[in-house]
Amino acid sequence: MTEHDQPDHDHDPHDHPGHGSFDERARDWDDDTKVARGRAVASLVRDLVTVDDTTRLLEYGAGTGLATQFLAEGPLGPVTLADPSSGMREVMAEKVADGRLPANARIWDLDLATDERPGDQFDLLVTVMTLHHVTDLVPVLTGFANLLADDGRLCVVDLESEDGSFHADTDFDVHDGFRREDLQRWLESSGFAKVSFHDAGEVDKDGRAYPLFLALARPNH
Repeated sequence: MTEHDQPDHDHDPHDHPGHGSFDERARDWDDDTKVARGRAVASLVRDLVTVDDTTRLLEYGAGTGLATQFLAEGPLGPVTLADPSSGMREVMAEKVADGRLPANARIWDLDLATDERPGDQFDLLVTVMTLHHVTDLVPVLTGFANLLADDGRLCVVDLESEDGSFHADTDFDVHDGFRREDLQRWLESSGFAKVSFHDAGEVDKDGRAYPLFLALARPNH
């Protein structure tokens, strides 16, 4: 497995504004909190979606691939992990090499906000704590819809609407979480239907708990 499996780009694959911070943090990313969240997300996804050894999975904004890592503890088909951070991709490649991620996993440098959409199709697309970093959601959500097979499922785990304190220590241009009705409207206008929301626990930061949701949707092909 190499990054040669990734889709072609017509720009410098390292020219992603704002991703340098994630490169620097990748080595220490898998702390106890994130590992527990990855395990919980995988469990919730399996509770909501049928996943078996034919399920083609794409984890988008995968970071170190924690959701996939725990999904792969059960039956699962071919795995693709996408993240624009070279540091995160390096850690994922190490996990493939040492068996924490499936040996046949593909690792892509992909940012749907700027890159051409690959022609591949997937049955399940999971993205965790990624969308609040996406300034322009429409091309990314539309890309998700087009990447999913007709009976595919999208699982978005992200922050409930918050007061901006979650990223108060950064200068990233981010969403302050999402109101469920707003994200549902964005999903439906980007090619999704049958959107439902499920509580997905919380994340603690600086002694404060921030609730998470899982949005489940299917492409409206």
